Amino acid sequence: MRITLEVNGRPIAAEVEPRTLLSAFLREHMGLTGTHVGCDTGQCGACTVHLDGRAVKSCMVLAVQADGRRVTTIEGIAGADGGLHPMQAAFRRRHALQCGFCTPGMVMTALDLAATLADADDGAVRAGLAGTLCRCTGYRPIVEAVKDAVAAREAG
Repeated sequence: MRITLEVNGRPIAAEVEPRTLLSAFLREHMGLTGTHVGCDTGQCGACTVHLDGRAVKSCMVLAVQADGRRVTTIEGIAGADGGLHPMQAAFRRRHALQCGFCTPGMVMTALDLAATLADADDGAVRAGLAGTLCRCTGYRPIVEAVKDAVAAREAG
């Protein structure tokens, strides 16, 4: 099937097998390997990207379902100057990563959460991140990074 979509601000046209997962399309066709695949069952969240501005687990979406839509991966969130996105900077500042496997999915989930979060208390952040698993950090630094990014956004 022929699909056209926007990936990280670039228009893309491609031929894909109807069963191709969006995660596989991004990694294998686009070379965007920041989208990690941990489970292929939607359990871990390492493959999270934004589809039309909302976080989705790309291993649960077919590439053909992204036809005509806008996809943003971890590679697409950098600032215009190529610097870290404020959420990435908060993760770095708070040491919210160790092995780094979950980090792209965690950051993409956190961006969606921060955009919709009314109150950045621990419970709300933990609940919002519940579908993205980390085996290294114990979540405390991740929660603090999200709270920092939300506070920075609110401060202007």
